[in-house]
Amino acid sequence: MLAASAPPVAAASELATGPSSGLPIPRFVSLKPDKVNVRAGPTRRHDVTWQYTRSGLPVEITAESDNWRRIRDWEGSEGWVYHSLLSGRRTALVIAKAKSELVPLFAAAADQSRMVAQLQPGVVASVRRCTGRWCHIVGTGFDGWIAQERLWGVYPNETLP
Repeated sequence: MLAASAPPVAAASELATGPSSGLPIPRFVSLKPDKVNVRAGPTRRHDVTWQYTRSGLPVEITAESDNWRRIRDWEGSEGWVYHSLLSGRRTALVIAKAKSELVPLFAAAADQSRMVAQLQPGVVASVRRCTGRWCHIVGTGFDGWIAQERLWGVYPNETLP
């Protein structure tokens, strides 16, 4: 199972912030367009090392340089993207222990709740709320609660109102 890296444990006033945005680093965001070039460095002069072709994918910002953000994806790959290609909208990727495993989605934030769907690994969902153990997610054809540890795009124990 893929694990999200944990943000630094510190008081809110002690968290690292980006020099350009003033926002916390690291932090999760998502890709805006369907086509996002990832570069070897924080300028247009740097080579494009690969390209994402799916909007909404969650990525983690790990550094900033002017209008560029270094991102890491669920596989651990890192590179630089222009800031306007990123959105503050929180999304998450469903992860499983095995590729063939389906991940249960519940009607409420409890294992004993009614199962409303089973999601395949790799499904991308919008994150509505997280309690630290459970997240309310929605996507095409589903809406429910999933164990937070089954998502890449939210930190362990992170709460989102």
